Amino acid sequence: MKVITTQPKLVQQVHQALLSEIAEGTLPPGARVIQEQIAQELGVSRQPVQQALLLLHNQGVLIDAPGRGVIVAPLDLDQVRNIYDVRAVIEGLAFRRAAERGTELARRLGPSLIDKGRAAVASGVIGDMIAADLEFHGFMHGLSKNELIAPLLQAQWTCTQRVMGEAMLHAGTVRDIWSQHESLLQAVIDGDADRAEQLARHHIVDAAAVVIERLQAQRKSHPNGSIGANGTA
Repeated sequence: MKVITTQPKLVQQVHQALLSEIAEGTLPPGARVIQEQIAQELGVSRQPVQQALLLLHNQGVLIDAPGRGVIVAPLDLDQVRNIYDVRAVIEGLAFRRAAERGTELARRLGPSLIDKGRAAVASGVIGDMIAADLEFHGFMHGLSKNELIAPLLQAQWTCTQRVMGEAMLHAGTVRDIWSQHESLLQAVIDGDADRAEQLARHHIVDAAAVVIERLQAQRKSHPNGSIGANGTA
């Protein structure tokens, strides 16, 4: 972990740092999260760490450990399905509206986001890949000019980042993601709202299928254990 040096929104920074470690599989399900150790690694006091841990606990990312403390919760297969069901509908709407309302900005700014995403893939850093993916989708949410879309998705963003980490462990999947993003961007640039919505829905459904298949396989392999993003029990 990198030492956090800036003070504003310190709890949010600690929260994101921990979530990144979990999404990248550095802290897999079942791993014990020790408040003092986290504070030392991040170079902060225990108070913001305690608040961040409480927030992650309330979001279902952490659960109480046997005896004392907290551990990383396993991914819940039903929750993953539910999140992707909702995302498919909302993302479809977002890309449809982006194609209707944001073609010029998509033409000017979109290609650089595709380049950034592919550079993140080349780096092999899961955190950078997730950030690039979120930035691309966030850009499209803005182009939709529907102020409800981002907050609706934000409510599930914590779990979504964990699931993205799971999907991005597969190099082939990552390459497909950015090929799909490029096709999505082109549909928006062309102003083809029907195609943009259709591609967006398929994009989310495809991602869900990859993750769910992997989680099901891991569950069969380790029926009595918690499975991590990196396949460890």
